[in-house]
Amino acid sequence: MGKFTKEMVNDYAEKLLIGLTDEENLMVLSEFDKIDSDINIINEIEGISSIEPMSWCLDDFSCELREDVAEESASIEDLMSNCDDYRVCEIKVPKVVD
Repeated sequence: MGKFTKEMVNDYAEKLLIGLTDEENLMVLSEFDKIDSDINIINEIEGISSIEPMSWCLDDFSCELREDVAEESASIEDLMSNCDDYRVCEIKVPKVVD
């Protein structure tokens, strides 16, 4: 595929039902030029054509889950003892919104 043109960008924008101004069109074209130059740099890497593409970056990722063991948690009374002001199980906090 050759370089993107203003007409191509306008055609794609119409198909996506978005309207682009001339300024936005130029911005998109400059972004495509940058992407194209980056791809050209990657293509210059020696032996790049022999590398097999990845389907997912974490193909060999393995996850080991720990055993689900129920443990005793702290009592509500102990937790509430750390609060300045509370009533039953509700903690009073300062008002932050008018």
